[in-house]
Amino acid sequence: MPLLLFVTLLWAFSFSLIGEFLAGQVDSDFAVLSRVILAGLAFLPFTLWRSVPWQLRSGVTLVGVLQFGITYLCLYRAFSYLTVPEVLLFTIFTPLYITLMDDALRRRFTPVALAAAALATVGAGIIRYDGISSGFVTGFLLIQLANFTFAAGQIGYKHLLQRYPTTVPGYRFFGYFYLGALLVALPAWWLFGDKSMMPATATQWSILVWLGLAASGLGMYLWNRGACLVDAGTLAVMNNALVPAGLLVNLLIWNRDADLLRLAVGGAVILMSLWVNQRFRRPLFDRVAASS
Repeated sequence: MPLLLFVTLLWAFSFSLIGEFLAGQVDSDFAVLSRVILAGLAFLPFTLWRSVPWQLRSGVTLVGVLQFGITYLCLYRAFSYLTVPEVLLFTIFTPLYITLMDDALRRRFTPVALAAAALATVGAGIIRYDGISSGFVTGFLLIQLANFTFAAGQIGYKHLLQRYPTTVPGYRFFGYFYLGALLVALPAWWLFGDKSMMPATATQWSILVWLGLAASGLGMYLWNRGACLVDAGTLAVMNNALVPAGLLVNLLIWNRDADLLRLAVGGAVILMSLWVNQRFRRPLFDRVAASS
């Protein structure tokens, strides 16, 4: 879980940078494409092209298509139909998809993990619910598709490494993840990107470099690595920990208005969901692992 906590903090800062310096100023498709390219270039020198089983190469590529490519394409499109609070509100269902997918792949049902994910969803909802507009159906569906593909990528990577264990370090084949994302990001920018909204300042370029190398490069790799080290319930809860972390960072650095009471209550509920999962699911999880 330390890896997931570290990436949560990293992404909390990244969301604030996007909101303050890029949103509405730099074309979103170009922002996504630049992140994919920079992260991919960072992993390119370490990528093995022949020593990795083809199943693992193709699987990680598919994970990149889902978790990065389709997720970000839908996420940015949703901003055309939803307000920022609505987008944040509708992303809180990701933990439910994670637990349901993991149970489906394992052909089992773990009510404690599902309860923990639901509790985390309630906690994030307490923090983010500010009411919704009337014409939000399209945006809601886009966000749910983004939630689904982001969850599918995490669970897919976790199960992929369990099914095809290898002694090759993860960073030697994670470059395929960005290849998959590029298969979506490049045509999206070519077809839908606004070429007149390119980065215009050194600050914007610097933030894009930071997002590409740190948030999308190091962050995505460590998050997926961390996902392989925890059970699905913990992973589901950590997906919503970003909500209070992001609001707290934004409040402390940019002094944006925030309801501190709701932030505290919602954060406490998310922490409680993590405790519920650790307290009640862990013994069962350990017994199943020991018997398998």
